[in-house]
Amino acid sequence: MWHSTKRDVGGDEGSAPAAGPSLKARALRLLARRDYTRAELAQRLAPHAPGSAALDALLDECEARGWLDEQRAAESHLRRRAGQWGAARVQAELRARGVSDDTLQAASDALRATEAERALAVWQRRFGAPPADAAERARQMRFLAARGFASDVVRRVVPAATGEAAAADEEAD
Repeated sequence: MWHSTKRDVGGDEGSAPAAGPSLKARALRLLARRDYTRAELAQRLAPHAPGSAALDALLDECEARGWLDEQRAAESHLRRRAGQWGAARVQAELRARGVSDDTLQAASDALRATEAERALAVWQRRFGAPPADAAERARQMRFLAARGFASDVVRRVVPAATGEAAAADEEAD
């Protein structure tokens, strides 16, 4: 079996390996796929940067040209995740992405305004029918709570168990 070596293709054994794409090309390739926050992009590019000064200069240039926008990255993340997750979960993800406190507060306000509707939509997609008993109701409530929805919203969204509702009706008579 034939194996290629550097000598076979005419390369020097002491020569430096071919350089990969430039730092700017890497940044543009990443930004073409989705919006990143400054912290996320810096983390992705740091292993390829010759130094922190070069990385900061590139990030400043990307922001100046409008390629890198934290607000746009946060809004994009909200659009992707808000339909499936509660405000607490989405906020934690944005915080982990390095979103500033001002942007995080604006996102939080937007999420809380629609949390009940989003929780109801998630509950209907997953379950769609009232729980048969208290154990099933607890399971449904845990599901929504694990998705990051607030406990008061979860209590309002998940209907009372059918057996509990019948018992309450009998007591009222």
